[in-house]
Amino acid sequence: MVEHRLEPTVDTVTDVFDRDRAPVLTVDPGDTLTVRSLNASGHLAKDIHGLKLIPEPKGHCLTGPIAVRGAEPGMALAIRLESLQPDDWGFTVAAVRDNALNRRLGVVPGEPVELTWDIADGKAVNQLGFEVRLAPFLGVIGLTPAEPGPHSTVPPRPCGGNIDCRELVAGSTLFLPVTVPEALLCLGDGHGAQGDGEVSGTAVECGMTTRLMVDLVREPAIRTAHAITPAGKITFGFDSDLNEAAAQALSAMLDWMAVGYGVDRTTALALASTVVDLRITQVANQTWGVHAVLPDGALTSA
Repeated sequence: MVEHRLEPTVDTVTDVFDRDRAPVLTVDPGDTLTVRSLNASGHLAKDIHGLKLIPEPKGHCLTGPIAVRGAEPGMALAIRLESLQPDDWGFTVAAVRDNALNRRLGVVPGEPVELTWDIADGKAVNQLGFEVRLAPFLGVIGLTPAEPGPHSTVPPRPCGGNIDCRELVAGSTLFLPVTVPEALLCLGDGHGAQGDGEVSGTAVECGMTTRLMVDLVREPAIRTAHAITPAGKITFGFDSDLNEAAAQALSAMLDWMAVGYGVDRTTALALASTVVDLRITQVANQTWGVHAVLPDGALTSA
């Protein structure tokens, strides 16, 4: 096993997914990486109106792409998140964009609220005196789509990206389908804390230092993004229609349960109805997300 460290610089960050972008680091399966990422906007100092590493970013400021030797389409990249350490400050904003959700909520676009957070000792405290407990994770962990050209970092995809799932804390392993040779992993968009939904479009946005291990699964049981987390097994669905996103997440969970418990699909659905939770991952990213959760120990054989 080899240890790597990657810092965010003008040469090691990207604001798009692009299969033709040269990797900034190449690693082997089983290697461990310590990767630092700036916040999603790429701020260089504690000032949400200050300088950014990418002056006019097209999307999130991500560290990568990282190539994994031997990764080929049809495999899955296993990303084991060993630790996540937020930077010492973060921000949250609301009412920045004029969209249907803000209008429905009666929030006035163009009159944003901007919260800044001091992060220390397992908590974040804002200028209004409110405090939240930290539960850090990365909003964006994604592999590069197979189609040529630049792809936005905003919507999540079957190969990952802006998933914004708050269950992907330290101790989780995220499995993403490899779509291009060497996988080309990009990550960032650190969140110190977030509720399911990320309802304002931002969480506690912060820089993050992430220690992770990468490996390859040559014959994954599920062909879509899925994870094993402290909360349990998780499958994902992504679509502009939450009904379809929920169906995708549940369908993938039925695949996993049918294999794991040795039952047919209809029996898996009956069992799932007793223990599986459907949660709204996020409603902030054009393509909305739902994740299905099968808690550890919730379903056992008598």
